[in-house]
Amino acid sequence: MSTLPGETGARGAPASSTSDGRPLAVHVRGLVKAYSGVRAVNGIDLDIRRGEIFALLGPNGAGKTTTVEILEGYRARDGGEVTVLGYDPGRQRAPLKRKIGIVLQSTGVEPYLTVTETVQMYAGFYPDPRPVDEVISLVGLDEKRNSRVNKLSGGQQRRLDVAIALAGNPELLFLDEPTTGFDPSARREAWEVIKNLATLGKTVLLTTHYMDEAQYLADRVAVISAGRIVAEGDPATLANREVARARIRYRVPEGTTPPAGLGGPPGADGFTEFSPGDVTTALHQLTGWALDHQISLDGLEVSRPSLEDIYLSLTSAPAGGQEGGTA
Repeated sequence: MSTLPGETGARGAPASSTSDGRPLAVHVRGLVKAYSGVRAVNGIDLDIRRGEIFALLGPNGAGKTTTVEILEGYRARDGGEVTVLGYDPGRQRAPLKRKIGIVLQSTGVEPYLTVTETVQMYAGFYPDPRPVDEVISLVGLDEKRNSRVNKLSGGQQRRLDVAIALAGNPELLFLDEPTTGFDPSARREAWEVIKNLATLGKTVLLTTHYMDEAQYLADRVAVISAGRIVAEGDPATLANREVARARIRYRVPEGTTPPAGLGGPPGADGFTEFSPGDVTTALHQLTGWALDHQISLDGLEVSRPSLEDIYLSLTSAPAGGQEGGTA
């Protein structure tokens, strides 16, 4: 039965799908967690659809890590409703563990095992593992299958971390800062691996401090600040929020003054820049004035706010909570 987010289904069961019928992998309502009386997570509502890549963004101390650890079943919540793949992670951790994979920021893998031996070992912990050769191929380590872990590059070791998480054939994959410390080439390679997971029908919950990473990978993002979700949506439409308007930038000949309301005095580089409430109207007025007075608008450009602009706008206020030392 399809239910609206926040509603309950038959016999009081948590909602298992969105209003459009798409099944949910994660359903959270009113999540609360406090440390020494301070709420690190303060009433979070969150839905993650099955088969999507979802990015949870936030500065250190915002409540991000605490939220993820509660979803994984590694930290107890103080209040709220949480369902992950149909299980309550606080009460049904054992069956949930068989259905999730976790890639931490750093892992301790036996350095003298080969890639194949490592994946085989972890696959043996699960009742229905994915074929080892298939897992190795999925993460692009075919040519390194017989190499020992201590001979792998940093990027290759990170691929192995993902292979370990995939060994049990999980439905939901948690990726914690998956490309920290990577060079640009290795980051791009890792992104393609993560993108490929969605084609397998996997749900991915990604935490990252790289806004370009979230913008490239995520179907939807949520920004958490001071223990609350302050914005949620797909990366493109999130840029339409009022907190960061589009900017118009141009330069006019020296000695020319733009009309009132279309930018103040030029900056040191000679460019005038402003953020109008209505970009279309402002552009019409600006170009109309330039045409009427035969004035050139050199370097005229309109730039939309990036995901990073939105993130900085939403998280610039002082945080009201803390996380007991976690990010």
